[in-house]
Amino acid sequence: MLTRTLQIPTADGRADAFAAYPDREGRHPGVLLYQDAFGLRPELEGRARELAGHGYYVLVPNLYYRHGPAPVVELPEHIGEEFRPAVIGRLLPFIEAYTTERFLRDADAYLRFLTAQPEVGAGPVAAIGYCMGAPLAMRTAAAYPGQVAAVAGFHPGFLVTDAPDSPHRLASRLTAEVHFGLSENDMSTEALGELNEALDAAGIGHTTEIYPGTVHGFTMSDTDAFDPAALQRHWDRLLPLLDRALAKS
Repeated sequence: MLTRTLQIPTADGRADAFAAYPDREGRHPGVLLYQDAFGLRPELEGRARELAGHGYYVLVPNLYYRHGPAPVVELPEHIGEEFRPAVIGRLLPFIEAYTTERFLRDADAYLRFLTAQPEVGAGPVAAIGYCMGAPLAMRTAAAYPGQVAAVAGFHPGFLVTDAPDSPHRLASRLTAEVHFGLSENDMSTEALGELNEALDAAGIGHTTEIYPGTVHGFTMSDTDAFDPAALQRHWDRLLPLLDRALAKS
């Protein structure tokens, strides 16, 4: 496969990004991959490479670009529990500054950039995300229902909140097929019920699944939360979803 480091023009500057795509002629379905809280780093570059090996053009933007290129803070090779509180403490101001309004401006730029790449096919794209990236994938699909045909989120955060624009309240705008893979501690029973009710009412194909024995962050091999079996379950759910929703050229 091929990889590139890119600069995406946005309304507020230029976002650095990583892209991976098949090393063969032709155009490929696009996937917009949103980071977890720790940001764009080798772990997510590896995730993009894996997806590219299955025939997709994968774009992973640095959501914290307003504060500098990735990684915006120094990260240990393995983000163990002894490092996690300090790392999150340094990242929290960037997370809190990333308002919905800023994100929607960025999402427009990311989608326009992704679909303009010569290696990307003319069909719909997918939006997928991890942790904080899961609600961003849902917001993207709700804002661009004609362009986003698949949404997937894993160990999601902030999908169901009290805010008027909580991601779950946007379900009626979706046309995409949706899968959310949750850890056992990601969401209360009541919140999961609200999410399922919203997706049911939207009348779209969807699954929400609690991956047994997992904690938040289970797909990330550079953290203590990593669960190899759950990562494989994630691939077992994600790849068929993409195959169904995106027409490969």
